[in-house]
Amino acid sequence: MDTLFDVKNKVAVITGGSGILCGAIAKAMAQRGCKVGILGRTAAKVDEMVADIQSAGGEAMPLIADVLDAAALQAACDAVLKKWGKIDILINGAGGNIPGAAIPPTENFFMHDFSNFQKVNALNFDGTVLPTMIFGKPMTEAKSGSIINISSMTAQQAVTRVPGYSTAKAAVDCFTKWLAVEVALKFGDGIRVNAIAPGFFVTEQNRMLLTDGKGGYTDRGATVIRKTPARRFGEPEELIGTAIWLSSEASKFVTGTVIPVDGGFSAWSGV
Repeated sequence: MDTLFDVKNKVAVITGGSGILCGAIAKAMAQRGCKVGILGRTAAKVDEMVADIQSAGGEAMPLIADVLDAAALQAACDAVLKKWGKIDILINGAGGNIPGAAIPPTENFFMHDFSNFQKVNALNFDGTVLPTMIFGKPMTEAKSGSIINISSMTAQQAVTRVPGYSTAKAAVDCFTKWLAVEVALKFGDGIRVNAIAPGFFVTEQNRMLLTDGKGGYTDRGATVIRKTPARRFGEPEELIGTAIWLSSEASKFVTGTVIPVDGGFSAWSGV
């Protein structure tokens, strides 16, 4: 049992690893002896996360790249392989909404700017597929690895105001299942592909949408709480257990799944 959830000496690349949710996962994996590549666009944030991990005794390296830039991603992949010689785990955590991609309450879908729809779709879906193609290739050569995509509750139920984000995450779910079949059939059972679907967690992107800054909720935040049987938002640390499980031998026969971590949001009709 001590080794069942072991990630020691594994190598993980985490896109969006300098953010709140994937940052918590990155720190936890490093604390357990995993070598972690933190990939993000903003050097200062990436470097800060790497420094935090190293100061706690973990091993990490910065990878500055946009998840939509194939050349930058390939350079990052090459750097990881040069330093650590392998890639065991890929967590596709980069994504989120962008300014202009959420429909204001006073507008509707038919007034929506299609270019913003395309941008948020590209960030979340293409920004999952492209890193997978690049960082997943060494896994196919080794015939071993775990790819973990970050999905969302917005992929499973209609959530108002975020059409681009919702449809992109639904595409991530489909891609997760498709790729799980593809790699198992063509490279054997050593490579697994799964997704984590968080419920509602407060991040820098959605804080103003969900909380009022005074310790309470906005109308939208209160609606989410009413629909969540746990009656609260998730904490970043509550994603760690699922991520460790999917990264380790404990889940070696688990592939093609989308695991909700949502306080019961997806289970309840609201009635």
